Amino acid sequence: MERGLSVDLNGRVAAVTGGAGVLCSTMAAALARCGASVAVLDIAADDAGECAGRIRDEGGTAAPYVCNVLKKDDLRKAAEKIEEELGPVDILVNGAGGNRAEATATADLSFFDLPEDATRWVFDLNFLGTFLACQVFGRRMAERQRGDIINISSMNAFRPLTRIPAYSAAKSAVSNFTLWLAVHMNRNYSPDLRVNAIAPGFFLTEQNRFLLIDQDTGELTPRGQTIIDHTPMGRFGEPEDLPGTLLWLLSDASRFVNGIVVPVDGGFSAFSGV
Repeated sequence: MERGLSVDLNGRVAAVTGGAGVLCSTMAAALARCGASVAVLDIAADDAGECAGRIRDEGGTAAPYVCNVLKKDDLRKAAEKIEEELGPVDILVNGAGGNRAEATATADLSFFDLPEDATRWVFDLNFLGTFLACQVFGRRMAERQRGDIINISSMNAFRPLTRIPAYSAAKSAVSNFTLWLAVHMNRNYSPDLRVNAIAPGFFLTEQNRFLLIDQDTGELTPRGQTIIDHTPMGRFGEPEDLPGTLLWLLSDASRFVNGIVVPVDGGFSAFSGV
């Protein structure tokens, strides 16, 4: 149970990419509390181990798997190992993603000078990492004709934000791909395969903190203040604000919901600024 939403995931196996991150570790823990066996996939071995350990300390079932989502062979090996140790994956949460300061336009770094390698890294991590994971785990779901895929998009997919062109473009691609894959899986494999996405609003993470909080004073930057001013609920999101939507999308309560992107943004997308 998570914030009053009771969802029975006993007998199900969930793989969470980027699972050791601030937001995804919270979602992984929520899945475990509802009975799922959770595979924490992350490129950082120590962080994945710590996340899985915390879940086990709470009484849940979890195991860490070191995986680079940009390497299809890594994903294949992880899928095989998870199936051996926990069982077939029937829930995939694609949470691996993030931005880089080097791919962010600033007063000191013009858009016209954004380096190709940093731009490609951001786009590939957010979109291609989702695409490849859906190929590897989605194939196995298609063979079993059941499963749920939850991609993590962003409010950037609804309204591109200034300064972060690669991240905005990649998350737009994730949203579009989510709709495409939902149709593809139903039309070609089974009506019991669902693909949806969550679009978080503004949550403080290690990737965006430097844009929103002044490192020296701890106060909001002008950008951070603008976000708060345009968020009707008047605050940044907290990690605990995401699992309720995730669990709803995995529950029978949403069994006829497929191919959508759900904003979890405190009203940001609803506010015109006037």
